[in-house]
Amino acid sequence: MSPFPVDAFDVAIILGARIDPDGTPSPAMVRRVSHGVALLHGGRAGALLMTGGATTSAVPEARVMREIALDLGAPAERVHLEEEAANTIQNALFSARILHRQGWRRALVVTDSFHRPRTRYIFRRFGLSVAVAGVRPEQPTRDWWLAHLREAAALPWTILRVEALLLRAGRP
Repeated sequence: MSPFPVDAFDVAIILGARIDPDGTPSPAMVRRVSHGVALLHGGRAGALLMTGGATTSAVPEARVMREIALDLGAPAERVHLEEEAANTIQNALFSARILHRQGWRRALVVTDSFHRPRTRYIFRRFGLSVAVAGVRPEQPTRDWWLAHLREAAALPWTILRVEALLLRAGRP
């Protein structure tokens, strides 16, 4: 359920996903960006913020996502980039700076559905009141279902990392 009373957002934050060594975006990346562009075209998001650094290739994920969005008809002036984040924790921290700078208050984070709980925890724990949209493939594969297990295993480790960061920053 969205924490917002209406269904329009200042920005849709699109979380990065793997890029193959040859530069091909993963199906997850295409799926997430396609959903974000549909939100933009449908008037449900005023802008897109692509977040993701150079994790599996020399090119930041955000740049590849921007190209996908432009190919899908997103206006260039409504596509913003965060090109440093290497993980979901950094996606939240680095996106927060851009949200504040732009004055965006109503944000929807777009990721895969199996990644929603961890994403929601991270963004909200860092003080960002966001809604989270989870997308899924038309034909889920074995690997997609296995990702649910990876996420379940990653959640406790993520909680420890986030809470340690907040403790070091003096935030309860």
